[in-house]
Amino acid sequence: MRSGKSTIMCSSSSTAQKAAENIEDTQEEIVIPRRKTWDKLAVLQTLASTVNRDPTAAHYMFQDDPYLMPRNSANARLLSLSKESGRNAAKYIIKQFPQYFDKILAEPNVPCLMPVTLTPQLEGVNEEALRERINLRMMKASVDLFDQLLQAGTPVSLETTNSLLDLLCFYGDGKSVQEEQREEKEDLEESGVNASEQKTPKRPLQRGPRSSGSRWRENNDAERIFKIMPERNAHSYCTMIRGMAKHGASAKAYDMYTELLNERHKADVQTFNALIGAVPFLKDKSPERWELVKVFLNHMVQQEVQPNLLTFNAVLKTLRRCGGIGRSVAISVLKEMEALKIEPSLATYEHLLFIFYRAVDLGPSSIISEVLEDVEKRSFTAQDPDDANFFATAMQVCCDLKDIKLAYRLNKAMEKGDNWKFLDMSQLNSYWSKFFSLLCMMEQIDVVLKWYREMPPSLFYPSPKNIVDLLQALDAANHLEAIPSVWEDMKLLGFNRRQDLLEEILSLMSRDTHPEETQLAFAKCAEDIKNVHEQSWREQAPLAWTGSALGHVAVLFSRVGRTQDAWKVIERFQQANRIPTDRVMDEFLNCAKQTNSPDEAIKLVKLAVSLGLASAQRLKSRAEKEFELSESQRKALESIQPDSDSSDSDSDSDSDSN
Repeated sequence: MRSGKSTIMCSSSSTAQKAAENIEDTQEEIVIPRRKTWDKLAVLQTLASTVNRDPTAAHYMFQDDPYLMPRNSANARLLSLSKESGRNAAKYIIKQFPQYFDKILAEPNVPCLMPVTLTPQLEGVNEEALRERINLRMMKASVDLFDQLLQAGTPVSLETTNSLLDLLCFYGDGKSVQEEQREEKEDLEESGVNASEQKTPKRPLQRGPRSSGSRWRENNDAERIFKIMPERNAHSYCTMIRGMAKHGASAKAYDMYTELLNERHKADVQTFNALIGAVPFLKDKSPERWELVKVFLNHMVQQEVQPNLLTFNAVLKTLRRCGGIGRSVAISVLKEMEALKIEPSLATYEHLLFIFYRAVDLGPSSIISEVLEDVEKRSFTAQDPDDANFFATAMQVCCDLKDIKLAYRLNKAMEKGDNWKFLDMSQLNSYWSKFFSLLCMMEQIDVVLKWYREMPPSLFYPSPKNIVDLLQALDAANHLEAIPSVWEDMKLLGFNRRQDLLEEILSLMSRDTHPEETQLAFAKCAEDIKNVHEQSWREQAPLAWTGSALGHVAVLFSRVGRTQDAWKVIERFQQANRIPTDRVMDEFLNCAKQTNSPDEAIKLVKLAVSLGLASAQRLKSRAEKEFELSESQRKALESIQPDSDSSDSDSDSDSDSN
């Protein structure tokens, strides 16, 4: 017994010892992780990743006001511009009338959201007041105060003068937004006119980009101040060069760069970028442009200026206007970027696609494939103003190449990370419109309809061209029974008054005979189109009936046995000074036969005779053979005598065709 107890005690002690050793081993392996710092938006980003896009919802920009929900791309653009205009108006009120917002009622108080003081606080003629007006972007006041300082014999430091040059060269001969708003307000107060009553703007309204001509006035304030500066450094010259290049005075910018070299100063990388971008306006021929670009690049090497991403983008943007030289040099430019370990941006790829894929002469598809391989691996951030043009340009290339696989790859790359943010409202609609047109051209009809149900209105609003492409895809796939649903979408999009779309949809519905259910749906669409024409007379631009549209509607009514409606449409041929075709007359006669309406057949023959149709005799013969006529009806039909000239011309045309 003692031995057994001792054995048990020994085994238990050994077990405890092993357990203690295991605990020590595990304690040595434990590593306390460092404190994790989460982003402020981490929770919102995690929640957003669990929610998928609702294809039935509109763009998030328009969801705050369901009563103003846009129906098409034109309304969407108008609403987005209206909302942006409202935000600008609110900013204007806050900045111009800060005295009405002096009571801080916000809890908590966020200083960056409070009104900013835009009125000068320093008085007197001194350099401090000048710097304050420069920081407030008051161009005219800054120039006036600078002149007063010179007249008083007070020297202005080189740093302050360069700051004034920066302001003047940034805006050119124009005015800052704050200054324009301030002057308009003062003019209105002096004239005693309320801003809401002013109907004629002071300046002509400019739409689209400004003209490509020079907007740099001769001997403006920037040039005058630059000439009277007692001391100039490299910053002064570079500011003038960038301002001249920005505002279209490319020749003056190049002359200023020559003066900079003569003064033995060095330009910075932003100045070289501006000069390279101005090369197309300095030289007319492609070889001369490329030679000048190489001169600037060699000067950067000599002055030990390190190029950046915008430098190579400026080179590629210039190569877009160098014809065949651009194609032969563009790849070497990318290799140089790779050697300097500079990652391309979306603007780099956009310039490359423009160089190799022109509308007239398309380049090899391998270029865009290699571009997509790089784009698919990255989530881009904005580094160049031209970055926003990449996805729309790339989708246009896919459409030109008619390559649906490339389009799918591009769309997948666009949805990766935050790449979708590069598409603004107008480019978003253009991108998806091109993508949908390519789908209609290259994909199966089931895939096309799936995309069509999921894309609008959450992604884009179909254009009239998209509707035409969809109708042609339905026609090619012999899937015309889906036309009524497309017509309902056309009404929602506001396209029910587009003459070309109405002609296309009526032509497809009336071309062939379909099952009864489909024909009834087509007749319902034809009735809606007929009502649209009848109600349009109240509008400024009413729709006009065309002979083909009338014929299609009459055929669709006739095929479902709506004899009275078809006859009313046929009577409109006389009112619209149109002549129905033989197909329309035959379809109506078939409808009258189907409904056993000999009186309608007799009226049709009378109408054909009154219109002088060549088919009047043939229609009379059909009515005599295919209808059971009473004695009075037969006499009425025999009393109708077609014009002999029309029957002769009918026989002559038959003999000629034979």
